[in-house]
Amino acid sequence: LTLGDIYDGAFRIIRFNPKATVGSAVLVATITMMLPVVVTAILTWTIGATFDATGEDPSTEDVAGQLASFGALGLGAVLQIFGLLFVTGMIVHVTAAAAVGRRLDLGQAWAATRGKRWRLVGLSMLLWLMTLALIGVYVVGLVVVITSVDVLPAVLFALGWSVAFLCTLFWFWTRVYYLPVPALMLEPVGITGAIGRGFRLTRRQFWRTFGIALLTYIIAQVGGSILTVPISLGGQLVIFALDPEYALLGMVILQAVTSVIAAAFVAPFSSAVSSLQYIDQRMRKEAYDVELMTRAGLTA
Repeated sequence: LTLGDIYDGAFRIIRFNPKATVGSAVLVATITMMLPVVVTAILTWTIGATFDATGEDPSTEDVAGQLASFGALGLGAVLQIFGLLFVTGMIVHVTAAAAVGRRLDLGQAWAATRGKRWRLVGLSMLLWLMTLALIGVYVVGLVVVITSVDVLPAVLFALGWSVAFLCTLFWFWTRVYYLPVPALMLEPVGITGAIGRGFRLTRRQFWRTFGIALLTYIIAQVGGSILTVPISLGGQLVIFALDPEYALLGMVILQAVTSVIAAAFVAPFSSAVSSLQYIDQRMRKEAYDVELMTRAGLTA
């Protein structure tokens, strides 16, 4: 598959099966973002929690309400991350089915992840911990050197250390982080086996995989911003016109709406592209296209 094939395929899969791609992302994002909206609404109508942007000293109730609302917003964001993990697993199966001309509905896509859901969570948490470990090594090394040498050597070391860290992080993202999820969902492997499969599939394909992955990330972020920025600006004008009593509730609702809209585009597109890259690597290395043709009922 070329770059154009992968992107065209991703959009075709979304159009071919919108309920199991966009629909699942919207459903998960809406459910998780209802938590901060409900919490803030309760606080607004019970203790009168609000957000006053005039610079006056906030009352104790306002501070407590803001902390509870933003805490619920943060919790909703964390729950959304975990929920979108399952959406990613579903889209992997939707992509694999679409590759042989089959359409999975929302229930079938969810059922296809049975037996792999907790492994998917475990895989994601392991990859996050590995990423945090890399960041920790970078920060510790930077702090130790800066606090123990003169200014000029410290600056030179910080520049070189930062470049080395970014290169390592990009290598880790491409070779270790990027393809294990499709491998876990579509192959009879465990968490470490999926990481190993992703590592082997990207061997001698680093720059191609990295380039497509980075371009996809940029497109997803820009596309999400294009969809959410007008709504965010319009929502802020509405909040400014609201009674200050409902300003906090309006802010939380606006954040929830923009989060749902962004998830509706970013999660399906990114997941479909990574799934197609996994399929493409198996085609290149394992003649997976022959297996797909057999599944589709096509013979030479």
